[in-house]
Amino acid sequence: MAEPQVSELMVRGIVVGVFAENCWIIGSRRTREGIVIDPGDQAGEILKLAKDMGLNIKVIANSHAHVDHILGVRGVQEATGAKFLLHPQEIGIARSAAQTAAMFTGQTVEPPPEPDALLVDGDEVEVEGVKLTVIHTPGHTPGSISFYTEGMLFSGDTLFRGSIGRTDLPGGDYGQEMSSIVTRLLELPDETVVLPGHMQETKIGIERQTNPFILEELARRRSK
Repeated sequence: MAEPQVSELMVRGIVVGVFAENCWIIGSRRTREGIVIDPGDQAGEILKLAKDMGLNIKVIANSHAHVDHILGVRGVQEATGAKFLLHPQEIGIARSAAQTAAMFTGQTVEPPPEPDALLVDGDEVEVEGVKLTVIHTPGHTPGSISFYTEGMLFSGDTLFRGSIGRTDLPGGDYGQEMSSIVTRLLELPDETVVLPGHMQETKIGIERQTNPFILEELARRRSK
């Protein structure tokens, strides 16, 4: 995946697991400290990418706790000692991840670790040289969060290129998700690069103009 040239930041992504989930690594060229966002599986490959980037991973930050986003957390944490951060409403989903993996993929895996700290709206996830602002974007799951910094949005499974995250799983809520997108994410500048949990990157302005779910929601709100 392309590396956006933004300030001193390095950003690279890797597609992992049977669900083709995007794990993102962001770090500082100056300090060489980094954050892993959503290590869904294949911890060894994620760690290899971090090494290639020359980063010391200090923090693991998850947008939510679905199995395709969280199975690599333990491996990355055990190798790096990084702190694992999660929204409190995702803890129950995280604790059931190993059972869910066995059910849907046949994998026998260790459950992810308990979070070292909890994230809520407005918090900052920070290592030296990198600061992410937490935006609570419920709908895909109750505790789904997005991370914003310097013209980039890591949207998890809330907003995709031309689509949105599914809301038919336990805890999902379509109306809540559309509210999160329209009232929180569309408030960001149009040039904001969106780095999602699946599929290709996009921009807020592109989704505002072309995403059929967003267009339908905006039309519905205008007609009220």
